[in-house]
Amino acid sequence: MTAARDGHATTSAAATATATAAVAPRDPDAFRTAMARFAAGVVVVTTRDADGQPKGFTATSFCSVSLDPPLILVCLAETSSSFQAFTSCDDFAVSVLHTGHTALATRFATTGADKFRAEDTTHTPRLLPAVVGALSTLECEVHDRHQAGDHMILVGAVTSVRLGDAGDPLVYHDRSFSRLRRLTRP
Repeated sequence: MTAARDGHATTSAAATATATAAVAPRDPDAFRTAMARFAAGVVVVTTRDADGQPKGFTATSFCSVSLDPPLILVCLAETSSSFQAFTSCDDFAVSVLHTGHTALATRFATTGADKFRAEDTTHTPRLLPAVVGALSTLECEVHDRHQAGDHMILVGAVTSVRLGDAGDPLVYHDRSFSRLRRLTRP
């Protein structure tokens, strides 16, 4: 931490120790740990493959891109069991999860799991699978796809929005699910 003293900057011992503990930028374990320290909301992304079978995955790499036109993006690893379906689909849905969806988020993150259980699944206006009780569900047409390293960035043009009941969003932080704690105002 840098502090000003008599107009001159000084560096604290803690800041110096942190700076000296820096690791090489290509250290994959350090990079994973750094990214795990970023809290992110959790979504389930779904579509149907060429045979009409539902496919989906859990993601934290999701964000709004544009308001006009309404665009979102989500990133999908090439190693995902549903990767092929998302490389060729025309549309997909994004369900924003709440704290009661922890088990469902884990299931959609697990290869080979029975992801689409009747009690957890509903449909969008275009009959895409979506999560029952989601805080919100966005139905999207594929706007663009970009390869980025070992992931695909899937950009969606939002065609419909369904708002669920208000609730506490599911958050992923430091390799585990969490909930937000609201800060009190002074």
